[in-house]
Amino acid sequence: MASIAVRKKEVTRDLDHCDIPYYVSEFVERELGNDYDSLGKLDSLIAKLSENKKHLEEQVLTVSSEVPKKIQNALKNAEDSKKSLSQLLEEETVLSESIDRHLLQAQPWMEDLDVLIGQVEEIERHLAYLRWISRIEELSDSIQQYLMTNNVPEAASTLAFMAELDIKLQESSCSHLLAFVRSTVKFWHKILKDKLTGDFEEVLTQLRWPFVGPPQSQAFGLAAPANAPEVYSNLEMLFCQLLKLQTSDELLTKPKQLPEKYPLPPSPPIVLPIQIMLNPLQKRFKYHFTGNKQTNVLNKPEWYLTQVLMWIGNHSKFLDDKIQPILDKAGSSVNAGLEFSRALVMLILEKLAADIPFLLYDDTLFCHLVDEVLLFERELYSVHGYLSSFPSCMHILSEESCFQRWLTVEKKFALQKMDSMLSSEAAWISQYKDITDVDEMKVPDCAETFMTLLLVITDRYKNLPTASRKLQFLALQKELVDDFRIRLTQVMKEETRASLGFRYCAILNAVNYIATVLADWADNVFFLQLQQAELEVRADSDTVSQLQLGQLASMESSVFDDMINLLERLKHDMLTRQVDHVFREVKDAAKLYKKERWLSLPSQAEQAVMSLSSTACPMLQTLRDRLLQLEQQLCHSLFKIFWQMLAEKVDLYIYQEIIMANHFNEGGAAQLQFDMSRNLFPLFSHYCKRPENYFKHIKEACIILNLNIGSALLLKDVLQSASENESLKPSQPSATAALNELGVYKLAQRDVEILLNLRASWPNTGK
Repeated sequence: MASIAVRKKEVTRDLDHCDIPYYVSEFVERELGNDYDSLGKLDSLIAKLSENKKHLEEQVLTVSSEVPKKIQNALKNAEDSKKSLSQLLEEETVLSESIDRHLLQAQPWMEDLDVLIGQVEEIERHLAYLRWISRIEELSDSIQQYLMTNNVPEAASTLAFMAELDIKLQESSCSHLLAFVRSTVKFWHKILKDKLTGDFEEVLTQLRWPFVGPPQSQAFGLAAPANAPEVYSNLEMLFCQLLKLQTSDELLTKPKQLPEKYPLPPSPPIVLPIQIMLNPLQKRFKYHFTGNKQTNVLNKPEWYLTQVLMWIGNHSKFLDDKIQPILDKAGSSVNAGLEFSRALVMLILEKLAADIPFLLYDDTLFCHLVDEVLLFERELYSVHGYLSSFPSCMHILSEESCFQRWLTVEKKFALQKMDSMLSSEAAWISQYKDITDVDEMKVPDCAETFMTLLLVITDRYKNLPTASRKLQFLALQKELVDDFRIRLTQVMKEETRASLGFRYCAILNAVNYIATVLADWADNVFFLQLQQAELEVRADSDTVSQLQLGQLASMESSVFDDMINLLERLKHDMLTRQVDHVFREVKDAAKLYKKERWLSLPSQAEQAVMSLSSTACPMLQTLRDRLLQLEQQLCHSLFKIFWQMLAEKVDLYIYQEIIMANHFNEGGAAQLQFDMSRNLFPLFSHYCKRPENYFKHIKEACIILNLNIGSALLLKDVLQSASENESLKPSQPSATAALNELGVYKLAQRDVEILLNLRASWPNTGK
């Protein structure tokens, strides 16, 4: 084994060749190792290796005998495949030559056949053409036969079918066929329409149509005379027959349209029977409101607007009760009342389009027209249920030149209104000053009138058909708000010297009210929709940053944010000026209190009853008077901000200028605490439950100054130890805990040490 070990060390591995000695050495080392007792395994190991050798030799013999057979079979298969491929190629060549010969022989036949096929197709087109003509002639003959037998319903149905065929043929290039079909439809449509129109108008006449008075004064209409069933039966029959002519009527009648500059939404033609019912009203309208009639004057648009509303109202019950059931029975989705209203509104639109160019530059007439149109629209939508998807007067007012004029006039009159409201004697007086529950905001009349003006403007433009037009009006509102803010600022600057005066406070209330209302409006659905529209416009124009777009999209900002921020800044500046003014008065009144002899005041035990320091009276009286004055003049939210800002300044002033600037004996510290806790703090108890929380510097300073001797000495030691050990280990928490235990949270450790040193009476501890 030793010799094996020596040889093992001598054997090195040849990495470039299959190194058998190395592997043998490894095998012996692994199987036998250095243990002499393992030599007994050699017999079994040799037997095992011999068996493996025999098994491998058998495998080699088997493989060496099988591989040649497999290779021989593969070669034989390849030869067979090659022979088959050659045979297929020969057959393909023969077949290809045969096909070429056949095609060559068949070429003359193909040419002759193409000619024949072309002739057949042409004959088929002729036959189809003739069939169409025959079909139209058959339908025409049928209509004639129906009319001869007075079967008008079937004639109308046949004409409707012919009109549908006309529509199907629209894609055809057979212009003569199209002209023939159209002329045939037109011929029979005119005959049927004239006949049915005459009969329908006769029935309407029996019903006393149109109704020129309210429903209760109508002679027949909804009444029920003896022949009413027959009249209503004829009405239904003729109405349904006229409905069948709707398709052909739309083919032949070109609807009257306004110029393209008016952005009207697409709308279907008025159904034929309702068109006929509207004829007498249209004639009346054109008679009275066109030409040189006395009723056709530019300064009285309310005449024709009111007339149309009256017609809609007078006929609504008849249309709902008598006409709508006919439409429903015929399977039509048309609403009779809305269809009637839509047709009459189109008369209004034509009238407006004709009149507006003549009064566009007369501010008074134009403004009056807009006012009347808006009143008309409001009643049309609210009372008669007109749909916003229909053409309306707003589409006429949205035309570019008209709309720009509207904006200009709106701005002009708004500015005039602002001038008058600010120059009014009651501009700065609240309308509700004598009603406590209503006058919480203490809003001056000018501010309330201005916000009412903005609200009215919103009501005037909110029904505009497009978001872009609404955004232009929104921009006008923002401009007016900014203009009003500038005017308030100018008036405020005139009142700066009297910053506690009535007018100054009224201006501050106005600024606060406008900012509050604008913030409320920002959550209104209408303005949220405008915000979304503005977001889309800005995103397309790339005029704002991604951050601003994100804020708009997430509703973190609103359309009025810029205006609200400017108003809030003005409000803060005005409040700060008021606080500074009162604080200066308080400081002047506190001069004697600063000079109080805190070091020599008698102790609490030496006084029968503690009383307020006489030197504190002017300061506290000034505070009381100003708080009462401003509580009456400012609204609650503003006054709350005011007294909290003032309390913060007074707290720091007394702490820094009086407490930290003096030394206190026991009596002085007790007197200071009495003055503060029993007199200063209660002044603010009307405005909050715990006023001392707004004077934390004073409150905590009084706690330190009024500690008993033992507690003060202990606190002083704790703070001194904390200061000495600060560089060695963090002992600050123990000092903070000690201060918190005493109720001191605001003052820093260094401030407390200074306050302890302001105490005049310390016992002699030998230190």
